[in-house]
Amino acid sequence: MSEQSGHDTSVAEAEVVELTSELIRIDTTNTGDPATVVGERAAAEYVAEKLAEVGYETTYVESGAKGRGNVFARLEGADPSRGALLVHGHLDVVPADPHEWSVHPFSGAVQDGYVWGRGAVDMKDMLGMTLATARRFKRDGIVPPRDIIFAFLADEEAAGDYGSQWLVRNRPELFEGATEAISEVGGFSITVKDGVRAYLIETAEKGIAWMKLRTRGRAGHGSMVHDDNAVTKLTQAVAKLGTHRFPIVMTDSVREFLAAMSELTGMDFDEDDLDGTVGKLGTVARMIGATLRDTANPTMLDAGYKANVIPSVAEAIVDCRVLPGREAAFERELDELLGPDVEREWVSKLPPVETTFDGALVDAMTNSIVAEDPGARAIPYMLSGGTDAKAFSSLGIRCFGFAPLRLPADLDFSALFHGVDERVPVDALQFGTRVLDRFLRDC
Repeated sequence: MSEQSGHDTSVAEAEVVELTSELIRIDTTNTGDPATVVGERAAAEYVAEKLAEVGYETTYVESGAKGRGNVFARLEGADPSRGALLVHGHLDVVPADPHEWSVHPFSGAVQDGYVWGRGAVDMKDMLGMTLATARRFKRDGIVPPRDIIFAFLADEEAAGDYGSQWLVRNRPELFEGATEAISEVGGFSITVKDGVRAYLIETAEKGIAWMKLRTRGRAGHGSMVHDDNAVTKLTQAVAKLGTHRFPIVMTDSVREFLAAMSELTGMDFDEDDLDGTVGKLGTVARMIGATLRDTANPTMLDAGYKANVIPSVAEAIVDCRVLPGREAAFERELDELLGPDVEREWVSKLPPVETTFDGALVDAMTNSIVAEDPGARAIPYMLSGGTDAKAFSSLGIRCFGFAPLRLPADLDFSALFHGVDERVPVDALQFGTRVLDRFLRDC
């Protein structure tokens, strides 16, 4: 329980664990194939019911296909002339194999100080905190300084074609007046030294570009000598691309992160050996290391239909992640690497986004964290993945990752995203609810 500065979040802190657990129990697996997606409508209806229970008027929208549910609610603020704040999160989760888990991935088990299950950190924890806080504000008659738009969305895990991207194209009025936004993969803590925690606020994220490669050759019998084999051409191109190291590029967000970490830890991040020095950051090194350069990782291969038939076409899918400002240079480098015999096309392409780490909203984030964790430091960073911020940035909305969690020093948080035994500490959920409460009263 927290009762400070005239506010009491005890009910919200008690609710957040139950809400998060119940959301996890609704299987919202998004396979990427609309025919096999489940649960988004049920989750959206659950959210709508919890909001209506305390007096919100909600809007339910199915985006582009039956069952792809999205829910919106707007809380009026004290100054309607100010731009609204969008607080958004996605309802869907990636698949999970129960045989690999210690608990069933859709059990929502609360044990050993954690809430367990698929979506616990990506991102039903933030949905639970948002719901608990939204319910408290309405129940207790709290008026935020500006309008807040609460959005619970479908399909983020498959690029948002039936969620944020569809909504931006077809229902932009739902985001009317929004100038800033917060969502996932930011606001979590890393312990840097002597119990001092840095809270990473996402100010940028790499672009997502899924690319199909295609090679062609002469079909024939597998027993013959072939100097024009599509499979051989493809595997050579894939190996070349998969082992290539793109150049290190220091974006503003990465530079600010490294400067802050240097100040906090005393480490010198030598630009001549950034891979080596960033590697000393511990579990967060994987995430930060991936923001030093573009990446192109082959993920799928497709060729042939019989063991003794050489096919005329072979294809591969490559997951490309591109730094802000690097799109044109990245494509030039791809073409140089692959050469003229490899065809390529974009299957999906979403741009990088970046904003600055300044302004009143950043001050409100920092103040809300420090109020609950004195001595903490909020610092910017770039996300190596992508979120629904890509869609909302296209509306001119300034987007941040801010889903506050105070985490144990030994928890490998980044490994939990899409990982086995995904879980979130109960006390981190309660901490995040207190921080979010403070933030939304000062946003």
